[in-house]
Amino acid sequence: MKIKSIALAVTLALGASNIALAQETSSSIEGTITSPSGSPAADTAITVIHIPSGSSRTVSVNSNGSFLLSGLRVGGPYKVIVDSNTFQDTTVEDVFLKLGETFKVGLQLDAASNIEVINVSASRLSAVALGQMGPSATFDLEDLQKSPSINRNITDIIRMDPRVYVDETRGDANPVQCVGKSNRFNSLTVDGVKLNDSFGLGSSGYPTVRMPFSYDAIDQVSVEIAPFDVVYTGFTGCNINAVTKSGTNTVKGGLFFDYGNDSLQGDSLEGDDINVPENSDKRYGFNVGVPLLKDKLFAFVSYEKYEGNSIFTRGAIGSGALNEVSLRQEDLNEIIRISNELYQYDPGPVPTSLPEEDEKILLKLDWNINDYHRLSYTYNYNDGNFFNTSDGDSNEFELLNHIYEVGAELNSHQLSFYSDWSDKFSTEVRLSHLKLDNRQVSIENKSGLVGGGNFGEVQVRVQNPDSGDRVTVYLGGDDSRHANDLNYDVAGLILRGKYITDNDHTLTFGYEREELDVFNVFVQHTETELRFNSIAAFESGNPSAIYYNNAPSHDPNDAAAVWDYAINSLYAQDEFYPTDNLKLKVGLRYDWYTTDSRPVENPDFTASYGFSNGTNLDGEGLIQPRIGFNYSLNDNTDLRGGLGIFSGGNPNVWFSNNFSNNNVLQFGQRGRNFGYTNGSRSLFDDDVVYRGVEPGVPAGPGYGVPSELYDAVSAGQGANNEINYFDPDFKIPTETKLSFGTTHVTEQGYVLQADLLVSVTKDQAIVLRGDLEQTGTNPEGYPIYDSVRLPSFVLTNSSEDSTSYTVSFGLMKSWDNGINLTTGYAYNHAEDVQPMTSSVAFSNYQFRAFTDPQEQVSSLSDYNIEHRLTVALTYDVEFLDGYDTTFSAFGLIQSGRPYSRTIPREDVNDIYNFTPFLDSNNVLPMGNERNGENGSWWNKVDIRVSQQLPGFAAGHNASVFFVIDNFTNLLNDDWGVAKRVSFNTVDFNDTTPENRQGDASLWQMRIGFNYNF
Repeated sequence: MKIKSIALAVTLALGASNIALAQETSSSIEGTITSPSGSPAADTAITVIHIPSGSSRTVSVNSNGSFLLSGLRVGGPYKVIVDSNTFQDTTVEDVFLKLGETFKVGLQLDAASNIEVINVSASRLSAVALGQMGPSATFDLEDLQKSPSINRNITDIIRMDPRVYVDETRGDANPVQCVGKSNRFNSLTVDGVKLNDSFGLGSSGYPTVRMPFSYDAIDQVSVEIAPFDVVYTGFTGCNINAVTKSGTNTVKGGLFFDYGNDSLQGDSLEGDDINVPENSDKRYGFNVGVPLLKDKLFAFVSYEKYEGNSIFTRGAIGSGALNEVSLRQEDLNEIIRISNELYQYDPGPVPTSLPEEDEKILLKLDWNINDYHRLSYTYNYNDGNFFNTSDGDSNEFELLNHIYEVGAELNSHQLSFYSDWSDKFSTEVRLSHLKLDNRQVSIENKSGLVGGGNFGEVQVRVQNPDSGDRVTVYLGGDDSRHANDLNYDVAGLILRGKYITDNDHTLTFGYEREELDVFNVFVQHTETELRFNSIAAFESGNPSAIYYNNAPSHDPNDAAAVWDYAINSLYAQDEFYPTDNLKLKVGLRYDWYTTDSRPVENPDFTASYGFSNGTNLDGEGLIQPRIGFNYSLNDNTDLRGGLGIFSGGNPNVWFSNNFSNNNVLQFGQRGRNFGYTNGSRSLFDDDVVYRGVEPGVPAGPGYGVPSELYDAVSAGQGANNEINYFDPDFKIPTETKLSFGTTHVTEQGYVLQADLLVSVTKDQAIVLRGDLEQTGTNPEGYPIYDSVRLPSFVLTNSSEDSTSYTVSFGLMKSWDNGINLTTGYAYNHAEDVQPMTSSVAFSNYQFRAFTDPQEQVSSLSDYNIEHRLTVALTYDVEFLDGYDTTFSAFGLIQSGRPYSRTIPREDVNDIYNFTPFLDSNNVLPMGNERNGENGSWWNKVDIRVSQQLPGFAAGHNASVFFVIDNFTNLLNDDWGVAKRVSFNTVDFNDTTPENRQGDASLWQMRIGFNYNF
C-alpha cells in the first residue's frame, strides 16, 4: 500500500490525529538521514520539489542528521532528493502532504555504488500514518469529490467523524457541534483567515448565510478537537481548518452544474401525503488554475452561484402542509379579514416559497519569489440570502410579511509570506482583513433601511375549541427586525518563527493580534408590537400589551452599539525527542485583551449597585500551558495524548448586549402605563393620536405609535427592559482538555484507532439576574425572590465546573478492488451550566430548564448526542474501459438530542409570583433534572453515483452524477424520519412532544454534471 493510502486511512478514520494548525495553511517535511553505519549523514543536501508547480526548496542535514522544511504547499506529489557527496544518492517519489502535517522521512543511506540514484517508493515511509498527538480528522480532495454531499458544504464531509454532529434538521444552517459542545464554540479558518461568525448571531458558524467559499475551491479540510500546539486559539469545541487550491504549471480546472426540484423530492412520510410547495433550484460554477509565470507565479480562481427558494412548510389544519399547526382555517381567515378591513393592512398570504440566491468568488495568487521565499494572497467574496421565520414553533404561525430576509456580504483578504533564512530558521508573516455587512430585514420593510418598516408586529392568540391548543398568529414586521443591522471588521496579524537547534529541538515562537470593530443596531419594537389575547380583542382593538422602543430621536441608529477590542497573543513551544521512541511538544500561550470601548454609564445603575455598568475586558489575560506526546511502541502502533488549556469561541453578541441594553441609548414604553391594556379604551378610539407614521399610510394602530408612548421615549423616559451589564470580576472561560489515544496499522492494511477525551470547563459564561435576592422558600421547595436593585441581567462566570468526556473508536480499510471503508463510533457525555442558546441575555436566562432560575448546576448539555455511529463507503469500478464509475454512501445511526419535562407555561408565574417574570415552560418539577429525557434516534443513508465520460480533448473528462439525501426514506417512507422537540423544554403533560422534521426526513435528489480539464 502506498503512503498516500495509509495516510488517508489514518486521517479519515475516527480520531485520526493530524496536527493541522489553526491558522496553518501549509505542511512540513522533517527527517533524519544517517550513514550506512547509522551515524548522522551531516551536510547531505535535501531538495524537495513540488511537481505540479516546479517549485523547490533545499536544506542541509545538520550535525545530528536532522532537517526540517516548513511552509510547503499541501497536496502533491512531491519528490524528495537526497544528495550526498559520500553515500548513495536517493530519491523518494509520490510524497503527498496533509494540511499542517509534518511528513517524516527516515532514511539510512547505502554506500556509494555505480547506480546513479536509488528510487524509493513512499510506501517505505508508512510511519506517516503514526506519530501524531491529538484527536482530529483530515479530508483531502478525493474525499470532497466522492462524498454524497448534497449541500456542497464542508459539513457534509466533516460529519464522517462521529464526534462531529451536524444538525441536519436546521435547513441550510447545518450547525456543527463537536463532542457535545455548542456550535458557537467552534472556529473556522480558510487559508489562514478566520471565517467565523465573529459576532455570534447565526447557528451555522459561518459569518455568511452559507459556506462563504466554493466547494470546488477546497483542497483539504481538517477538524481539530484537542490539538496540543500553542498556535491554536479561538475555540473550545473544535477548529475547522480549510486550505484552498492553488495554480500550477498546468492549466487545470472544471465546470459544474446541478439541479433539484420538488419532483426530485419525497411526498409522503409514515403514510401521510405531504404537500411540498413547487420549487426548483440550481447551482453552477467553475474553477481554474493557471501559470502566470512558469515555476514562479500562479493563479487560481473559483466562482459559484446558487439560485433557489426558501421553502415554508407550515399550514393550518387540513391544508395538507408538511407541518400542520393546530390552527383552524376559519380562524386564520378571520384574522386576515380583520387586518385588511379594520387595520387597513394586508398581512400577506401563508408563505410557501420565496426566491433566494448566493454568489461566491475566490482568487488566489502564489508567487515563488526564489528558493527561500514564497508569497501567497487569497481574496474571498460571498453575498447570499435566504428567508426565515422567527416564530416557527409548533404553537406559532406566521403570515408572509412577518417572514424576514437573512443576508450577508463578505469581503476578506489574506497575505502570507514564508521565508527560510537559513537551514535552521524560518518565518511566516500573515496579514488579514475581513469585512462583513449583515442584514436582517422583514418582508414588511420594503425600503430595507434600518427602521424603514411601515407596520409593526401584531400577535393574535387563538384557542382551538376542538383540542384546546393555543396558537399565536403573527402578522406585520417581525419585532426583532424593526431595527436590526450589523457590520464588523476583523484585522489580523501573525508573526511566527521556527528554529532548529543543534541538538534537534524545534522551537516555535510568535506574536498574534486580532482586532474586532463592531457597529450593531438592535432595537426591538420601533414600529410597535401589539398583542391580543383573542380574535375578538383584535377586532375590538383591545390589546393585552403594547411595546415601543427607540432612541429619543426616534432614529434607531442613534442607539447603535459601537465598540471594539483586540486580542493579543504571545507563545513559545519546544518540540523534541527525549528518546528515540518518544516525541514531546511543550508550549505556553498567553492571550490578553485590550480595548478603550466601554458601555455608556447609567447613573441609576451606579446608584443602585455601587459600581458602574461601564465594565469591559481591557487587561484580562489567560495563560494556556500545553503538552503533547507520541510514543512509538513499534513500527505499526503508537500511543498519543496531551493536556492543555484552551479558550475562545464565546459569541461577542453576549458582550454587545451590554453596549445596547443600558437604558441610556434607547428607551421602551408599555401601553399599560397609559391605560391601553386594561380594557378601558380601544386603539380605534377617536382620542388616540398616532405619531411616527410614515408618509402614505393610515394614521392608525400598527402604522403609528400612540402619542403617549412616543412622547415619553422622546423625553428619555422608560426602560429598555432590564439593563445588561458585564460582571466587573469576569474571568475568561477555559476548557482543560486531556486526551489519550492509540493507532494501530495491521499487516493487512486495517487502521484501528481509539481515543479518550476528557474536558473540564471552568468559569463558563452564564447569564443571571443581578437584582434578585432570595427571601424564602415556598411550600413546594422553590425559592422566593425579591428584586432589591434596578432590574438587570449580568454576564458572569459560573462557579460550577462542568466535566465532559468522549470515547471513540474507528476503523479504515482500502482494498485493491476499489472499495474504501471508513467507520467510527463515539460516545459523548457533555455537560454545561447554561446552554446559552440565544444572542439575547433575557432569552439565555429564560429558555432553559431549572428549579431555581439563579441556580448553577452542571447538567447534561442541550447539544449532547450520546451515541453516534457513522459509515462511509466508496467503490470505484470501470464499466466503461478507462472511465470510472464511483458509488459512494454515507450512513449514520445516532441518538436524539435530550430535552426536559417542565411545568406548563401558564403555571410558571404562579410558582414565582412574577419575580422574576418567566414567560416560558422552563421550570422543572421538584426532583427532576435538566435534559432528563432522550430524543428519538435517527438513522439514514445518503448515496452518490457518478459516471466518468470522455472529454472534448486529451486529458479532459466529464462526469454525470446524482446524489440522494436520505436514500433510506426513498426506499420506505417510514424510514429515515427525524423527530425532535421544538426547543429544549416540553410540558410534562404533552403526550407527543416531538415533531416530525420534514426537511431532514424527506428524501431529496440532485442531478448534475462536471467537466474537468
